[in-house]
Amino acid sequence: MQESLETTQQFEGRKQDHIRLSLDEKNEALGFSGFDSFTLNHNALPELNFNDISLRTHTLGFELPTPFLVSSMTAGHNSSFSLNLRLAKACQERGWLMGVGSQRRQLNDPLAENEWKNIRKEAPDVKLLANLGLTQIIQTPIEVVSDVVKSLDGIALIIHLNALQEVMQPEGTPHFKGGLQAIEKLVKTLEIPIVIKETGCGFSKSTLRQLQETGVQAVDVSGLGGTHWGRIEGNRHQNENVYQSLSKAFSHWGVSTVQSLLNAKEIGGPFETWASGGVRNGLQAAQCVALGANIVGFAKPILQAALLGVDELKRFMELTELELRTALFCTGSATLKDLQQNEEVIQWQNR
Repeated sequence: MQESLETTQQFEGRKQDHIRLSLDEKNEALGFSGFDSFTLNHNALPELNFNDISLRTHTLGFELPTPFLVSSMTAGHNSSFSLNLRLAKACQERGWLMGVGSQRRQLNDPLAENEWKNIRKEAPDVKLLANLGLTQIIQTPIEVVSDVVKSLDGIALIIHLNALQEVMQPEGTPHFKGGLQAIEKLVKTLEIPIVIKETGCGFSKSTLRQLQETGVQAVDVSGLGGTHWGRIEGNRHQNENVYQSLSKAFSHWGVSTVQSLLNAKEIGGPFETWASGGVRNGLQAAQCVALGANIVGFAKPILQAALLGVDELKRFMELTELELRTALFCTGSATLKDLQQNEEVIQWQNR
């Protein structure tokens, strides 16, 4: 069923708001990610040559040249195609994964899938991850979800959890009852991996335990410390209404990225752990890897670079890889697994 013109306009306005507000520093939970709580110990005698360092990783049945992911950001509006095409081409060139923005619009507008079909023509080899919210997963027939994934030839489906955002959002749909059952059913039915992702509020140990028996292949902790969607949606409300006050009360709500990674490490899977949420450079990515992350995602810094042009986007990606490679070398780690298995590499501050 086609959305009405008014609903389409509201949708596109919301997505434009999201891009604009996500670039505003006041909507970041700065200082809460936890990366300042520990350092990686320097190894002055690494017994390695720099060109021995490998960033290769395995995930979702693929071997990748880097552990990096462009986290899901935006889709389905007039200005998203050119941005997503730029990101897709860069990810294809450097071997990064790319999570697409929410494909919610495709559930009501069949023409919305043309964005991804056209991107596929330009970047046929990029590894794309489809993306729908939990509310839509609960309410949508599985065959329709499958069609959404197929529309971009996705290698996996991200189901994003955004309870706080849905409560704050003027157009929000905070209907999560039956979510765990819907995830379990989808895992059993779809023939592709399922990735569960928060959107900036992280994961407690109890929530991770709930996911242990579902069969999901990966959990992206997306912790507190980066863009805070409760703040963004609060700032979208007009005339100082009650939701702006609610947003202020919950402006630091969530589990930090570092604590979420520690929670996942204690729980011990069986899913892969991915990290995002306030990750700003390759050194912080190395910290995530040391805490057990298999994949590390970037959102705001990638968006900022992409908006400045292709050259700046490629420069950021190259620099991020170099920073991670340098961190491996200076900790005496030839591979990401070496860094993860080095029990002495982490130095906690004030513990």
